[in-house]
Amino acid sequence: MRAVAVDGTTVRGSRTATATAIQLLAATDHHGVVLAHRQIVSKSNEIPAFQPLLDTIDLTGSVLTGDALHTRHGHGACLRKRGAHYLAIVKKNHPGLYDQVRKLPWAEIPLDHHTRDKAHHRDEIRRLKVAAFRHLGCPGARQAIQIVRRRRELSTGKPTIERVYLIAGLDVSDATPAALTAWIRGHWGIENLLHHARDRTFREDDSKVRTSHLPRTMASLRNLAISAFRQNGEPNIAAALRTTGRDYRRPLSILGLT
Repeated sequence: MRAVAVDGTTVRGSRTATATAIQLLAATDHHGVVLAHRQIVSKSNEIPAFQPLLDTIDLTGSVLTGDALHTRHGHGACLRKRGAHYLAIVKKNHPGLYDQVRKLPWAEIPLDHHTRDKAHHRDEIRRLKVAAFRHLGCPGARQAIQIVRRRRELSTGKPTIERVYLIAGLDVSDATPAALTAWIRGHWGIENLLHHARDRTFREDDSKVRTSHLPRTMASLRNLAISAFRQNGEPNIAAALRTTGRDYRRPLSILGLT
């Protein structure tokens, strides 16, 4: 299945003494190609922009990933109607659903998948358990997922444990535990990639543009540049830009148009 991440960003530099910062919402496949994006209406938020954003994309057979803000009944119903599946994080901002998932007998459920990695000066073990469950409070939800992440800082030896809960609009036959793990990690990877590329490489937060649709236009150019580099197989956009000698502050220069 094609995996698509929905992720929002705030252009902090566009904030003024009398106006809030411009917000943008993007849909990106897990390879790093931006498929669609939308400028959020002033005095609104990401939630009403979710469905209009996805109206421009063929979602049939895709799996959507997002943060806990988009774990909503209406979003789940929309995706199922469009022939799409979803993986949705459940947190305490949805107390009923969170308690329903958290209180499942996880200790009695066998381990389905685990990984171990050493990166960013820490050792991390991820353990995933899946429970088939047809009475979750979200349309089309078929599975509940628990991820336990045990991290140990290599410099200090300090351990931390984090539990993350999700629901999946996929039957057990639709996805293996390994695939679920890959999609979940893929979403976190896309969030990190886009935030790093926009905020650190292209300095999006330094942009003062806020007039009419100009923030969306500038975001389109940045997204086009990110997509072009990713489709070209560039894992490190900042390094690729340094080899071209192009100015990251000028999106047209990034694309080689000026």
